[in-house]
Amino acid sequence: MQDNRIRKLVIVGGGTAGWMAAAALRRHFQGGPLEITLVESAEIGTIGVGEATIPTIRAFYNQLGLTDIEVMRATGATCKLGIRFNGWVREGQSFIHPFGHFGQDLRGVSFYHYWRKLAQAGEPTDIADYSLGASLAEAGKFMAPSRNPTSTLSIFDWALHFDAGLFAQLMRRVAEENGVRRIDAKVTKVNLRPGDSFVASLDLHTGETIEGDFFIDCSGFRGLLIEEALQTGYEHWNDVLFCDRAWAVQSEGMGDPMPYTDVTAHSAGWRWRIPLQHRYGNGYVYSSRHISDEDALAELKAAIPDPLLHEPRLIRFNPGRRKQVWNKNVIALGLASGFLEPLESTSIALIETGIEKIKTLFPDKDFAPEVVDEFNDWSRREMERVRDFIILHYWANKRGDTAFWRDCNQIVLPEPLRRKIDLFTQRGHFVRYRWEMFAPPSWMAIYAGFELLPEAVDPSLDGIDPKTLSAPLAEMRKAVREVVANAPPHAAFLDQYCRPAPPSPPSAQARSEVAAE
Repeated sequence: MQDNRIRKLVIVGGGTAGWMAAAALRRHFQGGPLEITLVESAEIGTIGVGEATIPTIRAFYNQLGLTDIEVMRATGATCKLGIRFNGWVREGQSFIHPFGHFGQDLRGVSFYHYWRKLAQAGEPTDIADYSLGASLAEAGKFMAPSRNPTSTLSIFDWALHFDAGLFAQLMRRVAEENGVRRIDAKVTKVNLRPGDSFVASLDLHTGETIEGDFFIDCSGFRGLLIEEALQTGYEHWNDVLFCDRAWAVQSEGMGDPMPYTDVTAHSAGWRWRIPLQHRYGNGYVYSSRHISDEDALAELKAAIPDPLLHEPRLIRFNPGRRKQVWNKNVIALGLASGFLEPLESTSIALIETGIEKIKTLFPDKDFAPEVVDEFNDWSRREMERVRDFIILHYWANKRGDTAFWRDCNQIVLPEPLRRKIDLFTQRGHFVRYRWEMFAPPSWMAIYAGFELLPEAVDPSLDGIDPKTLSAPLAEMRKAVREVVANAPPHAAFLDQYCRPAPPSPPSAQARSEVAAE
């Protein structure tokens, strides 16, 4: 019987996407016949501004045998309990999108129906007061979630802010320690196979030729294999996502880092501020149709409160996706597969899910069309779902003070998003499609933050006197406040566990104590 297994996998491009793929796939196929080679040039820079993540990143590096503390020490990381949106609804108004639940469901009815019924009876409360994650973030505190939560009030999750360059270095170390071969060279030519135009090999500037059965394109926006060689095509989404540029700069940072990402509305987009242990990341994501590069840069510099570490750099991007993420024997990953924008920190998460899809649908040399089609359909739907979640943030704004924000209110919503909004505002019902990255609590945070709430509550509550809800909901808020009051400051957690590694590593007992908190 002919052995049709893939033997040679070639990854083009390093950076976060390339080295995450190399580390994860080498670990997944450990002991097998698969050879993994990564080609990158030290002379070619990477974007490297993906400093904020969502909680799935922790499961990703845990699978590689890395602990939270090891990663935080290696990357100068801080904890991220969510995202604080400043001025997106109105000037001076903020809310937090936490990683966790709100309140407790009762009698099989979602908590927010009780919360809304109490508000309609004249006792409005802030939904963040029922979220331990949001309340910890607002207080600047952090503790690891309980392994055995006593109620949903105790359930929250967390992610990291980290130095993307240092994280890529960590992934490279893990990959090379497990047998990934790295070649430092520029690709000068992509050689296609006669007849079917599959990629056969890569010519390098060193004179070497690298052959492969299967290729992963991590070459960034350029798309060296997926676009330049295979001419796959690109689907633009700039009719619903207006931001297409970003100025990015690092600053010294002052004061204790907060355990959340700050995103602040500006005249033609928004500004991020991401705290690391050793510096801050800053940037202004904006629409070039609504503001000049020079004016955007001036807005950014005026808003940063601490000294800059270098001159800001301009990043141009086209929101959208490749028409096929998998074409012939090439899969695009990271920026090569498409890009939305940095809001909600989805870029690295899409790398993670891309790697999981590769593991699940890893082909043989036949590259069965059914496998390729499933991968492409999965990828398309997932990215569209993320796109729709991001569109909601812009469309729901109530600012109206500049052309940018007024134009955002006029976005023609994709039909799946329109259906979600209609069903929620009419019946308080969450639509959950297949391949969704964001669960109902995240949608709840954005709906509530933008005051997009249903008038109707679950009819099963019609017989409940709203006055009887006051005491139990007050108890929920009290329980959250008490936990927050006893939690340590975020800075204290970092000082105790996560500063750069001392001469001797922490004991196994110390690590287990952190994991158990």
